Amino acid sequence: MRTFLLTLILASGLTLPAVAYAFTSAPRTIEARVDKSDQQVTIFINGRKKYTWIVSTARRGKITPTGTYTAYFLSRHHRSSLYDNAPMPYSIFFHSHYAIHGTDQISRLGRPASAGCIRLHPDNAKILFDLTKKVGMENMTVTITE
Repeated sequence: MRTFLLTLILASGLTLPAVAYAFTSAPRTIEARVDKSDQQVTIFINGRKKYTWIVSTARRGKITPTGTYTAYFLSRHHRSSLYDNAPMPYSIFFHSHYAIHGTDQISRLGRPASAGCIRLHPDNAKILFDLTKKVGMENMTVTITE
């Protein structure tokens, strides 16, 4: 069967990488849509909804910016230079000093609690970080709505 498929592929003029790509749903784009009113993020892979997770956005007196941004910096073991060296594992920076990242304050997820970043459960932050590494930062967007 393999020989038949290989012969068919070669006869069609396709290359093996093109065929492998055609038969997989490898991630090419990632979008994190953050809804501040619901304190949730929905992750879309190649335009299809894959995950919905609770988050924490900015607490009273702080701001999580709205808009659509492209990831520009990844930092696996980041620590805040602004807030007492706070751990920010699996950081994906998308605008100025704002990032979507893991938190050790898991009990505060689901309500505004951050200084402006988007906090995730560390397990979910790792998934998003790994996906972003796979597709490339230029193919990862963060969209934040009220």
